[in-house]
Parts: sequence; structure tokens; C-alpha cells
Amino acid sequence: MYPIDFFFRAAKLYPERIALQSSACTLTYQALAAKVKALATALQALDPEPQTRVAICAANTVDHATAILAVLASGKVWVPLNARSTPSEIKRITDTIEPSIVISDAKGAELLQASSAHWLRLDDSGTDPSLNIEHLIKRYAGQTPVANDAGENATQAIKFTGGTTGLPKGVMQPYRAWTAGIINQVSGWQITQDDCFVVTAPVTHGTSTYLLPMLAEGAKLLFLDKTDPASVIQAFREHGGTMSFMPPTLIYMVMAHPGVSRSDFPKLRNLIYGGAPMPAEKVDQLRAFFGDVVGTTYGQTEAPQIVTMMRPSSFKDPLNRGSVGRCTWLSDMAIMSPDGKILPEGEVGEVVVRGHLVMTGYWRLPEKTAETIIDGWLHTGDVGLIDDRGYLFLKDRIRDVIITGGFNIYPTDVENVLSQHQAVYECAVFGMPDEKWGEAVHAAVQLHPGVTCDPEILIAHVKTALGSVHAPKKIHFLDQLPRSSVGKVLKTAIRELLN
Repeated sequence: MYPIDFFFRAAKLYPERIALQSSACTLTYQALAAKVKALATALQALDPEPQTRVAICAANTVDHATAILAVLASGKVWVPLNARSTPSEIKRITDTIEPSIVISDAKGAELLQASSAHWLRLDDSGTDPSLNIEHLIKRYAGQTPVANDAGENATQAIKFTGGTTGLPKGVMQPYRAWTAGIINQVSGWQITQDDCFVVTAPVTHGTSTYLLPMLAEGAKLLFLDKTDPASVIQAFREHGGTMSFMPPTLIYMVMAHPGVSRSDFPKLRNLIYGGAPMPAEKVDQLRAFFGDVVGTTYGQTEAPQIVTMMRPSSFKDPLNRGSVGRCTWLSDMAIMSPDGKILPEGEVGEVVVRGHLVMTGYWRLPEKTAETIIDGWLHTGDVGLIDDRGYLFLKDRIRDVIITGGFNIYPTDVENVLSQHQAVYECAVFGMPDEKWGEAVHAAVQLHPGVTCDPEILIAHVKTALGSVHAPKKIHFLDQLPRSSVGKVLKTAIRELLN
């Protein structure tokens, strides 16, 4: 059984229930299944070879979700491309994975460059009507794709983590990882056919892990025209939203919206935050506002989304304040010392994971894979402890990743771009706590002697190269960057200096 089969089973059980909905489109399970099968058949006709890559670059829409499901049903490998990215970053990814098929909307098309891949359009932005998704669905209506027999360890998706400098890391997520995620989401959040999941975060990222669990149980996914606080609140108030996965940034903005109250969320029962850490004080504020509906998960692209789960009921126990929950089914989690020994309960070390959720490796990077998966254990780079009840408490991150607004920013990427500016002698990029973003990208910059530079010029320089998410929120000019005895720049000392 493959992950997509959960959806096809539900389509037989709940044919007339609404599966996907937006202001422009409503699809029942029966209608969606027909579209998915037809489009999957079209993908196989364009490229009969199984397990080839299909890249999709588009905004959140019903058509985007349909295309993702069709890729899964075709036995091909889904490669999500961030529509908020830059052309150079998209090119590095597509050059790396060499997709045979690319799918985009008009916005995504602006980021993509011509290649030998078949280029399909989700809208009318293309020049060839025969390569429009709706045209292909009509052409192959009533047909069923060739069955998939790749096996549970074959690749379902390649999701990229890392940056635009050096080789990007394509995480190969196997079918077994997706199946484990579906089982744990359905069981953990007690998903039923009465649920309505409000889609607020990009389906190219963490939200994708909720698509099949919801569709497995006959629930509805509601897509918004906009994800501003007013639109999100309206979706819960007027459309009966029961669940959502949001970055802390958006939750804070929703809570701060003028006139909003708990009554605007009459059916909400699972508000899941993720994509960025949240201080315990903030969790308390969320629970005071929304009630006992707040939950969270811990995972990473290499072990997607749900290594641990903290249900809303678990937050009631004061002992769990600051925890990200307990290990889910089909996975094993431990704390490991630097010398590779499993540590006892209560001791701090690196979080390691093994089991069904773990990736098979990084795309065409065997050395990096060997550094990350050792004796079956995935080394997460996160530091934490597990208490005597099995609850995980994260303490810090070994890898110097900045998580801002739910997006991972790698300081080296930003540092390399900043260093290319003629005014910059040296720089260090790091995260600082931020009320809105969780963490904000900051940069300490040492200019060349006698040179001056407006901070907005450097921010714009990064924004042009990497996009607005990577651009520092603030530039700090220092005469000299603090260093260790061996000349290494000390980011901890910079943070202390700026506090």
C-alpha cells in the first residue's frame, strides 16, 4: 500500500463529501479522484519511466493540491519548489534533480527557466493550451495510471533543505515515511470526516504532511485566497475550520487582529504550531486565548514533521511546559553523546531518530548522508533531553540554523552574499529573538577601513540575491568582529554585545 491509496480508499467511502474547497472551486472526493487519476495517467504518458522527478512551483490552490496528488498517483517523485524563492535558487534545485516534468502557475513561471523538461501549467499562463492541466485532465478522463510497484523504501518526494550556495541538499523521503506520517497524524489528532483543515502555510513545506491524513478520513481542506489575519479568522468563523497548521508568526498576527476573540473560532479543536520554536510564555498566551486546542510537533525534513507530538490535552500538565511531546509510532528517539553513546533520561545531548520516518539519504550526496545517518540513527543537530515520562525538551540547535516565520535560513548563505558587496570586509549572520518572526535574521558587519555604507543597501543586496525571507531585518556595524583565540568569529559574543 502506498500513501496515495489512503486517499483513493476514502474517495470510495465518501464520494459526495467535499475534499478540496476554495472561493473559486469545490471538489468532491469522487470528482477529485477522477481528476487525480486522469492527470496521473497524463504524466505517465509524457514520461513512462517510473520514479522520475516532477517539480511543482506554485501558490496554494486547489489545482496545486490536485497536481501533487497526481504526481504521487503516477509513481513519480514530487519535488516542491518554493514560489517565494528566487530564480537562482530554483535553478540550482532543478539543475540538481533534473526533472522530466515541471508544473507551475503564472507566479511560479516567473522563477523557472526553460529546460528540456515538459512544462505544464496550472492556469492559462502557458503558450501551448495542450499543456494546460485542465486540458490534460479532459484528454485522459476515465483512464487509470499504471500501478506503482517501487516498494516502500523508494522515494516519494525530494524536499530541499539548505541554501543557494554550495550544493543544495535534497532529502529523499521514502514511501514508508509518508505512510508513518499519515498514521500518526490521523491517530494523534483524531482526524474525522467532520474536520475542516484551513490551509494557511505553503503546501510546499510542512502543510504537505497534512494533505493525505485529512484526505484519508474524508475531511475537507479549505484553501484561502489570502492568508492575512482577517481572511484566516473569517475562514474559521464562517467556514467551520476545525484544524490548521501555522507558523508562530501568523498565529501572533491573528491574535493581534483588531476585534478578534475566541468566539471567532467556534469549531477549532487543533491549532498546531510548527516551523519555528515557540517560547513557553507564548504557548501560555495561545492557550489563554484559544483554549485547550493548541498542539505542536517536532521533526525535520529528514524525518518529516512528526517525530514527536504534543496534543492539546498534554499541555494541561504543568510538567509539560516547554516540551514538544513524546515519540510517535513507528519511530524511535534517543539522546546521544558526542562519542555516540545513548544517554539516560534527563541528560542533555543530541536528539537522534531512527525508524520509518527517517529519510533514505540526500540526493546524490552519499558522503553527507553518511555523516547524518550513522548506524541507523539520524543525527538531527538539535540538543535536548528526554524526561522519565518520555517527553522531549529541546534546548538548543547544534546547526546554526535561523528559523524565521517558519522558514529555515542558513547563515552561511547570507554571509556569502553579504561578503560579495564591495563595502563589506567581514560579516556574521545569526538569529535574534523576535516577537513577530520567532527569530529574525541579523547581521554583524565589519566594513573595509574608511568605507561607509547604508544598512538598507546591504539588506537590498541580500534581498536581490536570495529573496526577502533571507534578508537581514537589521544590520549591526562593528569596528571588529569578536573572535576566539584561534581567530574564529564568536556569534555568541556578538549576540551578548548587542543585547
